[in-house]
Amino acid sequence: MPEGPSLVILRELVEELKLEGKEILKVTGNTKIAKERMLYQKVVGFKTWGKHFLICFDGFALRIHLMMFGSYRINDRKDVEPRIGFEFKNAELNFYTCSLEFIEGDLNKVYDWQVDIMSDDWDTKATIKKLKAEPESLVCDVLLNQQLFAGSGNIIKNEVLYRTELHPLNKISSLPAAKLKALVVNARAYAFDFLEWKRAYVLKKHWLIYGKKLCPKKHEVHKEELGKNKRITFFCPICQKRYKVKTSV
Repeated sequence: MPEGPSLVILRELVEELKLEGKEILKVTGNTKIAKERMLYQKVVGFKTWGKHFLICFDGFALRIHLMMFGSYRINDRKDVEPRIGFEFKNAELNFYTCSLEFIEGDLNKVYDWQVDIMSDDWDTKATIKKLKAEPESLVCDVLLNQQLFAGSGNIIKNEVLYRTELHPLNKISSLPAAKLKALVVNARAYAFDFLEWKRAYVLKKHWLIYGKKLCPKKHEVHKEELGKNKRITFFCPICQKRYKVKTSV
């Protein structure tokens, strides 16, 4: 599943086409949504929130979620019919194996930009406060919670937990204040590292734990399905500390 930084790259690539203010001349695809409403509409802009790519029009937007196996083509197409495709005067966008939904009205009333790890409006203090309100949640789960870390996915989760030396089964309530802050700060910091490495086509070279058999310190890496959604998690039980749950007297 493409994570937030990958969606930012998609937005940047599309913005290079200078389609803002341009009219859609043809809409194709096997989607069942009312795609005809976008025909001859002018694009107001493109936005991303977490793992959502948003094509904005006057009064509404199309939300595109690439899910686990989604993909796109710019000025190109696959041999199969897209889920949704757009043709402009001098450009073409095609999206495959994705979820589509119209969002009506003001996006600011739908999306909380403060929880988007790639957004200029990201709020570290607000996120820490929200985490403290979920003391029983596991750190491996909160990093995948899009209402807390929009755009964070399994790669970011694994890498951030290793970098902050946190065992994935730690509960929020067990973390020292400094570690809780480090978790939040590193989630955003790593997302921007991810973005730069992805742009340079060297992302995998920088993985410390994800997909590895040994951690950088040559300890055996464990691979388990953890958390409420049983997502694959790579971790080092030696480097990543599991804190004792705090008990009240």
